Amino acid sequence: MMKGLLGKKLGMTQIFSEDGRKIPVTVVAAGPCVVLQVKTTVKDGYSAIQLGFGETEANLATSAIVGHCRPAAQGPRKFMREFRLADTSKYNVGDTLSADIFSAGEFVDVTGTSIGKGYQGVIKRWGFQGGRASHGSRFHRAPGSIGCSATPARVMKNKKMPGQMGNVRVTVQRLQVVRVDQNDNLLLIKGAIPGSKNGLVLISDSVKA
Repeated sequence: MMKGLLGKKLGMTQIFSEDGRKIPVTVVAAGPCVVLQVKTTVKDGYSAIQLGFGETEANLATSAIVGHCRPAAQGPRKFMREFRLADTSKYNVGDTLSADIFSAGEFVDVTGTSIGKGYQGVIKRWGFQGGRASHGSRFHRAPGSIGCSATPARVMKNKKMPGQMGNVRVTVQRLQVVRVDQNDNLLLIKGAIPGSKNGLVLISDSVKA
């Protein structure tokens, strides 16, 4: 990875290309992010930078967070995440990164927390077909048999069952940056990205570019 950024998902819209094609895009408020810490292989065992995004009130942050952000001459940040980079020599504590580190046409990977759906059954969670809808079937949305009989007499591991759906870390790979608005620090990324509106997202170079 060569670069990364923290941002906030604002929602989806559509734009039109020069040849008139309609392109669905997700608008992301990417940055500004401040470099809070630079890690090197010699000192820390790996190469990375820690970015802070989103200002927060000092009375809402712990003294440890306030002291951690003080060397960057910045107030406490609401979100702090690390990006492992191949080279961190060009970064210094206190530097500010904005949306202009990306350019139109680049491919990125976007990581976020998917929208939580709560406890759901197998039809919604896994796409099971379900039983007959006829009267008296008593098998409309049930999962059916979940295990074997005497051998091995248990439910096999990773069996698709009802349970918590969503609210997990999801990464969508190889999304294209359609447009960069440097004045408002906005990235227009083609397609959908994980997370709800105003949710935190991590944008980095695509590993499959």
